[in-house]
Amino acid sequence: MAETFEININENSRVPKYKQIVDSILNGIDGGEIKIGEKIPSINELSESCFLSRDTVEKAYKELRKRQIIESVKGKGYYISRINKNDIINIFFLINKPSTYKMMIYNYFVNAIGTKGNVEMYIYHCDETLFINALKKNLGGFDYYVIMPHFRDEQSKHTSSTKEVIEMIEKIPKNKLLLLDNTKPNISGEYGTIFQDFEHDIYNALKEGLEKIKKYEKIILVYPDKSIHPYPFRIVRGFEKFCEDFKLDYEILDEIYPDMELQDKDIFITIRERDLVNLVKQIRQKNLELGKDIGIISYNETPLKELLGITVITTDFKAMAESAAYMVLKNKKEQVNNVFKYIERDSL
Repeated sequence: MAETFEININENSRVPKYKQIVDSILNGIDGGEIKIGEKIPSINELSESCFLSRDTVEKAYKELRKRQIIESVKGKGYYISRINKNDIINIFFLINKPSTYKMMIYNYFVNAIGTKGNVEMYIYHCDETLFINALKKNLGGFDYYVIMPHFRDEQSKHTSSTKEVIEMIEKIPKNKLLLLDNTKPNISGEYGTIFQDFEHDIYNALKEGLEKIKKYEKIILVYPDKSIHPYPFRIVRGFEKFCEDFKLDYEILDEIYPDMELQDKDIFITIRERDLVNLVKQIRQKNLELGKDIGIISYNETPLKELLGITVITTDFKAMAESAAYMVLKNKKEQVNNVFKYIERDSL
């Protein structure tokens, strides 16, 4: 047992005590003070020695088990997980932009992989050249390649791929390839993909909120037509089909402009964070009531939107990441349409 190893608890720190336990054990492993396969104190032992509640230690151990850092052996106690370094999967994780929700996917994925994999993240900013160069430099160096294919064409509009991109992806062995978030069906062979169906997802999600949406007189999609990090135009197609099928008055704007002509009973669907912020500011400046005079639905969930009570239509980032981790660890080649949700809050 790691008898000489001490859990460092700082009573004056604002870091939760369970997190301090987790960090102490991780630091102990990294520093060689705790060995792989070594037994660690029981929940009761650690609770007594550190003068902590049993619930606090139990929460820390639950987190460590979830991350596959420790394992419990019935009747014997807790041990640092035995992971053969030769069995660790090296994963190349290539994302198109460092947005809040893309980083959520990455963090959920890393947590789900746990100690069974080493994940290296690269960002290519929707740029074809950066994407191709990143893959060229790393072909053959990883056991798995997890890729989010979103690109910017010459008009700064969204495209899922180019001829050169597909040629580059084709060089990756299909048993080592997982496409995430977006998919390109004309890549040859069998490979895994967990994707959003942008056109049908927005249609079906808005349909869930139809009764509330119908209380407004006009629905406005704020879709940035050109952007450094452009969005799939399939979002617009799904939005237009929804409005036409349910005979709703609608408009599509490039952005939230300064001094918008806001009308009572308008409802906005925003995609970019800055458009959401600008819209909320103008609603407050004009003394309009959010959720009554003006409605807002935002695309993609973030913790801040949840805190502010903003209704969202969103893919389930946690489900996407955990499904991706499962497919990598089990070497699955499934085609999965990720869960897409309508979450109603006070802004509607």
